Amino acid sequence: MRLNPFGRIYLTDPAAMWRRILDDPDGVQHAEDLGLWLISRHAHVRRALSDPATFGNSLTLAPVYEVCPEALSVIMRLDVPPTTVAADPPVHPRTRRALRATFANTPDRVEAAYGAIVRRRVDQLVSRLAARSGQRVDLVREFTSELPLLVVLDILGVPDTDVDRIRIWADGQIALIWGQPDPVEQVRLARGLLEFWHYCQDLVRQRLDSGRDGDDYICRALAYRDDDDEVLTVTEVASIAFNLLVAGHETTAGLLAHALDQALSQPHRWREMAADPRCVPAFVAETLRFAPAIDGWLRVTQRDVTLGEVTIPAGARCLLLIGAANRDPSVFAHPDRFDPHRTDVADQLSFGHGPHFCIGAALARLEADVALTGLAAAIPGLRLTPGYRRSFKPNVAFRAHHALPATIDVTTPVDGPTAPPAAPAEAHAA
Repeated sequence: MRLNPFGRIYLTDPAAMWRRILDDPDGVQHAEDLGLWLISRHAHVRRALSDPATFGNSLTLAPVYEVCPEALSVIMRLDVPPTTVAADPPVHPRTRRALRATFANTPDRVEAAYGAIVRRRVDQLVSRLAARSGQRVDLVREFTSELPLLVVLDILGVPDTDVDRIRIWADGQIALIWGQPDPVEQVRLARGLLEFWHYCQDLVRQRLDSGRDGDDYICRALAYRDDDDEVLTVTEVASIAFNLLVAGHETTAGLLAHALDQALSQPHRWREMAADPRCVPAFVAETLRFAPAIDGWLRVTQRDVTLGEVTIPAGARCLLLIGAANRDPSVFAHPDRFDPHRTDVADQLSFGHGPHFCIGAALARLEADVALTGLAAAIPGLRLTPGYRRSFKPNVAFRAHHALPATIDVTTPVDGPTAPPAAPAEAHAA
């Protein structure tokens, strides 16, 4: 089996490859070109996500290609302790307890802790867009990638003046680990990642020097630590901040872009949202299933494991195809149909499963619900620019749009289509 996640087909219509893989009778394949085992069926992906004793996390943040020596020498200077996505027991249960205690992770707690932040930032960005009536904008650059980053900076107590460089660093980490940069770009991205880590260490040092008396997340984590390295070390607090600054916005940015793509490519959906905001949460839920922001995730086998009729040896890197699992016909009726009214949407795996279930899932849902509701209310005539064709950044894990060009129209749209549907056809979109 060959899988080229950096090829034209996968970058425009990954679902076509997911269907091919799901149709294979073995259900598990080895991608010789990537050196990865592909796990695609819902039951198998769910098992891998929930069983860290068999499917470890230690190589989750290791690049999927052979890194050039100069870039590798820079990466080796990254003394970031594993605390979240790359952590295994016994470290992960301890750091996960710290996250649950310090980061709101249920709908009620998220609303109480972060609701005002989300609504203030949505109002700010929506007002800025609405003021540009008649103009063309890139919704990725000016809305979907900016909103979650501003929210997570507010939560961590990071100044707005650092937005641009944090975005560059975070995008660079994703490209370095899960992309396919050439050697010169590898070196540049690795140096940026080292700068990013030092920045996060400085954030923590500043809180320690100021007496840890703030109400931002870093101060709460330091208070929870209470000078006890067996609870959390100072470096682990910096590592958690480092991870939140990437995971806390890149995944939600992807969710927002996918949701807007699905809504605006079929204009009647956007009209329905503007007319009845109660339909937004179900629309977001189906977007998570149909077009996950992370459609592939890495694990490494700790021991031999048999899935179906295939045995994967110990020490093998595996790519869990979450996008394919969310289209598994044994779980989802008409899986290639985008249907906000489906009853089986809760079985999607876009936030993971088991001990590494996304700590920010409730926050991501709140941001998407508030953002789509506010944008549809303020700009009911928003429409994609004619001729738009979806394409994604080359990446094994993160499904991120290059752009969403749209025209701002604050008037109420008339009945009937206001823009041609995006290509490829919706049933084949991801």
